[in-house]
Amino acid sequence: MARAEIEDVEVELFMRALQLRHGYDFSHYAPASFKRRVLNLAANAGCRTIIELVDRLLREDELVPQVIAGLSVPVSEMFRNPSVFRVLREEVLPVLASYPVINIWQAGCAFGQEVYSLAILLEEAGLYDRSQIFATDFSDAALVRAQEGIFPAREARSYSENYLAAGGRRSLADYYHARYEFMKFDERLKRNVTFANHNLVCDGVFCEAHLILCRNVLIYFTNTLQDHVLSLFRDSLVRNGFLCLGNRENIDFASAARDFTAVNARERVYRKNADAP
Repeated sequence: MARAEIEDVEVELFMRALQLRHGYDFSHYAPASFKRRVLNLAANAGCRTIIELVDRLLREDELVPQVIAGLSVPVSEMFRNPSVFRVLREEVLPVLASYPVINIWQAGCAFGQEVYSLAILLEEAGLYDRSQIFATDFSDAALVRAQEGIFPAREARSYSENYLAAGGRRSLADYYHARYEFMKFDERLKRNVTFANHNLVCDGVFCEAHLILCRNVLIYFTNTLQDHVLSLFRDSLVRNGFLCLGNRENIDFASAARDFTAVNARERVYRKNADAP
């Protein structure tokens, strides 16, 4: 049996051990992406093979947070894909302004850059004081980083460019304090944010939301799991609520597709139909 085939078997054993021993189900993650992350985990843990990592996973509970952090995909930036945030600013928030209370679910929040971007967007629209952002991720390590709101100062220029391209009305520097090699976002941006652990694979409806953002998370899932998650989002949205996905994702293949209408198909912004369940 070729080495790659042996690794495929070991990945299956790793996945099974993680589910049976610790309750995390990754069986519907895209195989190639998942295998790359498992190989990287094994190398970082000093294991010569994946099966060595499996043995440690079964016996060392303290290894689990490191494994979960390694399997998550915390890649983001402030106002990533600015044109999406411009659509939210110009086409979505004016509609949400009609609600007395606005619930927003940021699913797969990673290190929190998009959470703070949303908070700034709401602040500038005069809607933040009646909004609640629920920022969730299945990685506790990512959630800790997100709550800190601290990012490398070297990212400040690109973040500022994104902010202005998204229709920013001030200077992004008004929202953070720079010190040494880091920038820390203002604590006031977290005043209406709740950070919580939520696993899209196995957990149910998290809240009744007027807007759900889950960008570039579904690309790591199989079609079966994507369909499950999109149905979960539909069930979590109020009627006429909004869903925003990543630019490499769509809902066309999913059973829930008939329950949505595209607000801006290019930017992957959809609205739940009034007659949807």
